[in-house]
Amino acid sequence: MQNISQSGEPEKLRDAVVKGMLNKKGLDIVSLQLSKIPGPVCDYFVICHGTNKNQVEAIADAVQDEVALEFHYKPWHKEGVENAEWILLDYVDVVVHIFLEDTRRFYNLEKLWADAESLKFESI
Repeated sequence: MQNISQSGEPEKLRDAVVKGMLNKKGLDIVSLQLSKIPGPVCDYFVICHGTNKNQVEAIADAVQDEVALEFHYKPWHKEGVENAEWILLDYVDVVVHIFLEDTRRFYNLEKLWADAESLKFESI
């Protein structure tokens, strides 16, 4: 399986992730472009939250479905599926964080990575 950085299109992967989040009404969707800061762990973090654990799981499923449909990729690594308070889907160049609202506020990744360029996505 070719990784997305080899294709040179991490933005398209990010957009597919956002599309999956929007399909399940993910809230406060933010993309942090880490590739422009020193020592990036990936090109993008994409972050959102849901109102309950069922929605967090549904958002994670929708993201995986959308990425599989558009790129035929599965996450390289997944965490947090068991408790659904913070689900992480690692696509190597794009790392997806889906939170419960309180958990998102507690970890505050946007502040932790404040040097990254931020882009917000609104539902239509």
